[in-house]
Amino acid sequence: MDTQRFRTTWQVAILFFLSNLLAGCGINNIPTYDEQVKSAWSQVENQYQRRADLIPNLVETVKGFARQEQETLTAVVEARAKATSINISAADLNDPAKMRQFEQAQSQLTGALSRLMAVSERYPDLKSNQNFLALQSQLEGTENRIAVARRDFIAAVERYNTEIRTFPGRIWHSLMYSDMPIRENFSATTENAEQAPQVNFE
Repeated sequence: MDTQRFRTTWQVAILFFLSNLLAGCGINNIPTYDEQVKSAWSQVENQYQRRADLIPNLVETVKGFARQEQETLTAVVEARAKATSINISAADLNDPAKMRQFEQAQSQLTGALSRLMAVSERYPDLKSNQNFLALQSQLEGTENRIAVARRDFIAAVERYNTEIRTFPGRIWHSLMYSDMPIRENFSATTENAEQAPQVNFE
């Protein structure tokens, strides 16, 4: 009886030791980091959606003061429609072409918004309108949030990619998670993308 109890105790101790060893050696890192990538991407989309939601109010405000700027207003509306029509699911994060398409649409919207903001310089009444100023401020804050969300996504992708390409993550990847590929990260989609866009928020 004592031998049986002793054996059971040892088996439990060995099982406990092995589970701690496996947990401590990174067996769960790859799926954990993968979920962090997906979560970070959701935040990027959330901020882009916030920007898209602000645009109709901004367009209507400008339209009230500057009806002759129809071409600029139309460009913003069309760019917003295109940007919001392209959605990236978690599965699409592995598709470089889909990611480029999404980023190009967002870049076109950024350019159209830059032109719309420049319109305010030609209309003093618009430039001092409280509603317009509030929308400008919200848009500026959203652009900052987009930058932060993109930075967090880049960091999450880097952590995930590093894990599956270095020891011991590389071993776990080949043994258990071989269906989880290297993730694509953001890349510049517009000419001179390294330069900050000239958006006037004065």
